[in-house]
Amino acid sequence: MTTVAMVTTTPSHWPLPSILRFPWRASLASVLQCAGAGLSRAVSEVSQSRRRRESRLQTLRKQAVEAVMADSPCAEIREKFQAALALSRVELHRNPEKEPYKSKYSARALLEEVKALLGPAPEDEDERPPTDDSFGAGDHTLGLPAELVAAEGPVARGSVRRAVIEFHLGVNHIDTEELSAGEEHLVKCLRLLRKYRLSQDCVSLYIQAQIGSPPLDPTEHFLPEEEKLAEQERSKRFEKVYTHNLYYLAQVYQHMEMFEKAAHYCHSTLKRQLEHNAYHPMEWAINAATLSQFYINKQCFMEARHCLSAANVIFGQTGKIRTTEDTTEAEGDVPELYHQRKGEIARCWIKYCLTLMQNAQLSMQDNIGELDPDKQSELRALRKKELDEEESIRKKAVQFGTGELCDAISAVEEKVSSLRPLDFEEARELFLMGQHYVFEAKEFFQIDGYVTDHIEIVQDHSALFKVLAFFETDMERRCKMHKRRIAMLEPLTVDLNPQYYLLVNRQIQFEIAHAYYDMMDLKVAIADKLRDPDSHIVKKINSLNKSALKYYQLFLDSLRDPNKVFPEHIGEDVLRPAMLAKFRVARLYGKIITADPKKELENLATSLEHYKFIVDYCEKHPEAAQEIEVELELSKEMVSLLPTKMERFRTKMALT
Repeated sequence: MTTVAMVTTTPSHWPLPSILRFPWRASLASVLQCAGAGLSRAVSEVSQSRRRRESRLQTLRKQAVEAVMADSPCAEIREKFQAALALSRVELHRNPEKEPYKSKYSARALLEEVKALLGPAPEDEDERPPTDDSFGAGDHTLGLPAELVAAEGPVARGSVRRAVIEFHLGVNHIDTEELSAGEEHLVKCLRLLRKYRLSQDCVSLYIQAQIGSPPLDPTEHFLPEEEKLAEQERSKRFEKVYTHNLYYLAQVYQHMEMFEKAAHYCHSTLKRQLEHNAYHPMEWAINAATLSQFYINKQCFMEARHCLSAANVIFGQTGKIRTTEDTTEAEGDVPELYHQRKGEIARCWIKYCLTLMQNAQLSMQDNIGELDPDKQSELRALRKKELDEEESIRKKAVQFGTGELCDAISAVEEKVSSLRPLDFEEARELFLMGQHYVFEAKEFFQIDGYVTDHIEIVQDHSALFKVLAFFETDMERRCKMHKRRIAMLEPLTVDLNPQYYLLVNRQIQFEIAHAYYDMMDLKVAIADKLRDPDSHIVKKINSLNKSALKYYQLFLDSLRDPNKVFPEHIGEDVLRPAMLAKFRVARLYGKIITADPKKELENLATSLEHYKFIVDYCEKHPEAAQEIEVELELSKEMVSLLPTKMERFRTKMALT
């Protein structure tokens, strides 16, 4: 790598070295003495002498600069420069209250002194305005030449040092909120570097002057040779900056909502951090787990599993590997943060298992939400193709780690499938994995201190049971799964204050009601298979019906205003749940089993009232019809059929 020595130019008050006492005057005198020999001969000699003089003058100037640089006060420059840096680092609150920028101004004065000691820039490095000839392959804003040269020789090194000073002056002015002046200095810095911007000595400073993220410290140009960075360290720092650049691109694309590109650069960033061993295990793991959520939403389950498996392996390194320069704090000093991150990664695993199971359910259910054997058979026939595609994608995908690390990640991946489950056994494996992480997440996210997080984890646990019940063929066992859901959700309604947790309370009430509703349907289906259902089954069905009605009504009552009046216009965020609750309440009243005709007539009247509400509301608000198309059609049918049925009951009651 090219080294940079300390260089200066000659200040005007210094005595000129003898080497600069120009000898061309003697040559000119001899030419004048030959004037009588003939004008043409004189002109020829003058011309030849001038060419020799100019050639020798260029050589002498070069030697002079080198001599001056050798004799320049390096120690004074270095001392002033280091003092300026020290003042620049002084925190603003340490300055007098009335002079918040005192240290900055003192640093600026020292930088100006160093600039004066270095002397003016050569003519070809001056900040002259760019010309048309400067454009082309170079930088159009700075007039950068297409031809680039290495920063070698005293002139080049002097330009680099002047550029360093201009850079620090620019930063200084920006720190003191003098943006225009700061920009001028930074532009001067870039102009001084225009020839050398791709040389090893200058590219870092050039990058920093433009974007403020340097691979190397520009102050290195003022360090003695033995204190400069080794080649290996330079390479390491450049690789680190390249990784940071990928990270910044991920943030930019995220902000621009270009999520595919953001995920790509985030994945590449994580991969490079592993390759260069420049990562904090806890932070890396949580970033990888977070990235998995993007892949889950895109239904790229293989990639999501890979991210989560890598997160588990790397998180396991917490406290076991030496800290890097990127490490902000030792994991052993923050046990609470450790357990929190562990819980967050567990929650990402829960979402993976739950979403994969729900995706399979959507692929195999019929129009009433039950498992369709034909669709199940079709998906089973496609399983081999999915396995082949998984292997093909795996080879093309960006994999984390190499060697032992890659093997460790693969070992975690093998414990959980990335394919949609096609039967109960496959679904059960995913369920058990998800439930394991539910227990792990709840160890940290307890209801005392993390109310919302704890409730979301419980809701996910309930959802795991719900989707597992879809794969179960035994109705009694399905009932038990829904009963488990109710057992974990009902205590939450007691602990929550509806005033502060209204939305969460509504969600839980609706979910409990739906669980009772599903249980009632299952019990009715079981009773239908019996020739003569006993009173115990009838009592159980009515009990489940009553419980479902209770929680649906609690949900609907939560929509009322302070005067207990139901809204004429239901908000979009609760429109579909409210309409579904009304529809199911209507159906539940129609399912109550009673031997009393008068009571049954009352139940039918209440049922008709709720069906009418749905039809009337959708007529007044056509946009609502799109939210409940199926339920609306059934409601219209019931509005036309129930009056006839009720009339028959009245006739029957009149005859008895």
